Amino acid sequence: MPDADSGFETVGADAHLLVMNKPSGLLSVPGKGLDKQDCLSLRVQNVHPEARVVHRLDMATSGLMLMARGPVMQTALSKLFETRAIHKRYVAVVDGQMNSGPDWQLTDLPIALDWPHRPLRIIHADGKPSQTRWRTLHYDAHTNTTRVELDPLTGRSHQLRVHLKALGHPILGDALYAPERVAVMAPRLLLHASRLQFTHPAQGEHVAFCSLPLF
Repeated sequence: MPDADSGFETVGADAHLLVMNKPSGLLSVPGKGLDKQDCLSLRVQNVHPEARVVHRLDMATSGLMLMARGPVMQTALSKLFETRAIHKRYVAVVDGQMNSGPDWQLTDLPIALDWPHRPLRIIHADGKPSQTRWRTLHYDAHTNTTRVELDPLTGRSHQLRVHLKALGHPILGDALYAPERVAVMAPRLLLHASRLQFTHPAQGEHVAFCSLPLF
């Protein structure tokens, strides 16, 4: 549950960083227009004015979001993201049966901006290199859906959604990339940032934060 009166849920905190659980439907940072000012970063900064953004989640995606406490830690954490030293895991529920069992599979498909339909992305030979590891967790024969764990090796916009669509298994509730039949199978995008792990820049210790999806 969100912290009392704060409007956000704290998963972890110390003198250097904060880890929050962002709900689906809430922006990570302010958007354009007065109707898009409510967001996780401003809610956190109302309580912790020193908090700084170091990465974002799509509005429709729920789960773990990391913020730095002060500019020095913001620079340090941003460098970890740039060098892919922060390892992220996601959980999603997709249409159809994906087969991998406990073994990780690699999807290596370049992603480009779909200019006529921006902000959508597409698989394109001239796109940026994009890699996602994935494995199945559970197949539900009744609904013909599969729960999958995702490990993005790169951080392209909409990468997980685009790769899963390309594999023929769009995410349930995905209003951008799934066909209408799949988009209406869930009231929200069933994609959750479930794990963050990295070496703490100030403490030098390996830290990991986990969040179970509510779907």
